[in-house]
Amino acid sequence: MSEQEENDKQQQAEVLLHRLIQEIDDDPNNYHTYYDLSALLIELKSYTQAEELLIKALGLFGDRGRKTTDTLTYGLGNVYYAAGEYQKAIEQYGKVKDQKLQKDAYLMVAQSYMGTGNHKLALAFALTAGEHSQQDPAVNQLIADNFLALGHFKEAADYFDRVLASQPRNGRAQFDRGITAIILEQDATRYFEQAKQLDAAYYEKGQQRLADIQGALNQRQKESTDN
Repeated sequence: MSEQEENDKQQQAEVLLHRLIQEIDDDPNNYHTYYDLSALLIELKSYTQAEELLIKALGLFGDRGRKTTDTLTYGLGNVYYAAGEYQKAIEQYGKVKDQKLQKDAYLMVAQSYMGTGNHKLALAFALTAGEHSQQDPAVNQLIADNFLALGHFKEAADYFDRVLASQPRNGRAQFDRGITAIILEQDATRYFEQAKQLDAAYYEKGQQRLADIQGALNQRQKESTDN
């Protein structure tokens, strides 16, 4: 992104910020404006302000019913997740009981556990989210990522295939499916070719990882031959 584009984006955000603040002044009883403003503050990395805003909103609207409370609680979870405070995020997402929001909450709990490096719990919550939405490529990608991190390569390949069935132009999924193909002794060429074309940055970033995996496989083959 050029400096001019960055400046334009900043100006647009500031205009939206002022508009949302004005909307709260004009209609202080609309809880969703507080949520929208917190989302913008997260985007601007103003995490402390977003946290304070949502805590205030929960105090104002805490008696408005489950959907209102859960929306604001989910927003507070998003603040902590964006700030890298994953345990705090998990605590907030765990309070969400509204059915429509719960799948997203499970997904964010899974991503939060990934942030802490706990792939077993991340996978458990991702699979729970998948029960609610088996065709969602974002959910399937998260499940695949965690299977891959845990070394369950066949299961990871299956979920990457599900992602690619609905998102064939997902360069990241193409690359990681190539990783599983190498480990499962399948032809990985087409996956890496697609990944390089669709997401060159992710492809380049993954080259050291690919080299490490190939080195480990070569070492394993050598040890097997020597024995």
